Formats: sequence, structure tokens, C-alpha cells
Amino acid sequence: MAIATALVEAPTVAAAPMSYWRTVAWRLARDRATLVAGGVLAVIVLSAVLAPWLAPYDPAAGSIRLRLAPVGAPGHVLGTDEQGRDMLSRLLWGGRMTLVAGLTPVLVAFVVGAALGVMAGYVGGITNTLIMRTMDIFYAFPAVLLAIAISGALGPGLANTLISLSIVFVPRVVRVAESATVQVKGLEYIAAARASGAGVRAIVRHHLLANVLGPILVFSSTQVSLAIILAAGLSFLGLGVTPPAAEWGLMLNTLRQSIYVNAIVPALPGVAIFVTSMAFNLLSDGLRDAMEIRA
Repeated sequence: MAIATALVEAPTVAAAPMSYWRTVAWRLARDRATLVAGGVLAVIVLSAVLAPWLAPYDPAAGSIRLRLAPVGAPGHVLGTDEQGRDMLSRLLWGGRMTLVAGLTPVLVAFVVGAALGVMAGYVGGITNTLIMRTMDIFYAFPAVLLAIAISGALGPGLANTLISLSIVFVPRVVRVAESATVQVKGLEYIAAARASGAGVRAIVRHHLLANVLGPILVFSSTQVSLAIILAAGLSFLGLGVTPPAAEWGLMLNTLRQSIYVNAIVPALPGVAIFVTSMAFNLLSDGLRDAMEIRA
């Protein structure tokens, strides 16, 4: 009886709470839509990276007698394009260009925009005015028109596409970073760190960035799908990647005349763009929901 009483009265040991990022990972692992989107993106990225080994043919080699072969043609699972080039090979190689054109500008915008936004939000004053009003000039233009204008001025090519899209996305990230920084810098722990004698660099590095990078990361992830669509649109208009390179937007442009002859083959690059953009959207939505942890 005494043993039973001791067991009942023994204090229970509370489980140690999970860290913030472990909680985020746990919530992502329980989101089926995010897991499916992540799996689709993993397949797309691996297919693009392994394109030299997975592509059955040279993406630039064609044959006039095999032009516009239908899906399921012997030796060409997804058919051929208007020059007789294998569509599966060009889709695999085109994914490399499309992913680079979609991810690189967002990565540049994340780094540059976070730095400018945190500086504008924390320093304030004339620094904030100069940075934010400059960003407002670029932000005032619609993203599509601004990308077309910059690409038209710089000329076609992958490098110019990356530059134009980076300029489009930096102001967006700056606004989010500045807003998040203004909200965080007024909290008590920032004031306590300042009162304890911590310098600006130490406060920003150890206290500020840890709390503003989350919203910036979530917002930046939502821009990847838009960057992919804009990059494909620039190539479709002749302002992006130039022939004979394989890129999904450029493939849509070159195949648009063939839609009345063989409608399925010209639709394949569009399906690839749609699936990739949708997967990035679902993944960013899942990341946003997982990082919105409230006590």
C-alpha cells in the first residue's frame, strides 16, 4: 500500500519542449499536401540535375523526317518538336534553365532585400526614407511590365533575365523585411540588449535577424513560382533564353505554331511550368503555416 501511494504521489517529469525549428519540421512532416509538393519538386529537381544522364538524346539534335512525332512514338516517349528533337530530352534539359531562372533571382532578392530592409527598419530616419522611396519607384511598376522593360533594355540571354528578375523581386523582399524589422525592434528584449551595452551589429546579428528571417524566408518562397512564370514568359516573348537552348518558355514559343497539328506535344512545356509552379506554391503555403506557431 505504501509503494502504491508513493507511485501515485511521485511527481511526473514533463517532456522537454521542442525547439522552434524542430516544431516547424514536425508540422511540415504532418502536412500531406506539403509532403506531396516536396516529393514532386524533388523529382523535378533531380531530373533536371541528372538530365545529362537521363536524357535519351541530345536536346539540340533533330531530324526533319521525325518532326512532330506524337506522344508514344517509337523511340520518343513524349514525341518530338517542330525540328524533330526529342521532347523528353528537351524537357529534362529545359528544367535546368527554368529552375535556375526561377530560383536565382529569388535567392538574390532574399539576400539583398533582407539586408536593405533590415537596415532601413532598424536605422530608420533618412536611411529608411532613401531606401524605401527608391524601392517604391520599382515597386510601382507591375512585375511583368518591369521585367519586360529591363530585359528589353538589356537584351535577351539568361544572364540578363536573372538581372531583370532580381531587380523585380528585391523591392518586394525589402518591404517585407523593413516591416518585420520595425515590428521587432520595438520589443522589450531589443531594448534590454541595447541597455546592456550591446552594439548595433551584435543586436542585429544575435537578436534581430533570428526573428525577422522567418517572415522573409516564407515570403521569398512564395515568389519562386512567380519567378518561374515570369522567366518562362520572357523566353516566350524572345527576351529570355535564346535558341537553340532548351527552356520551357522558349519551347512554348517555338511550338505554338504546331498546336493545330499536334496539340499534346506543344502543351507539355506548359504542363511542366504549371506543375512546378503549383508545387512551389503548395510548399510555400505549407512552410508559412508551419512557421506560424503561436503560444
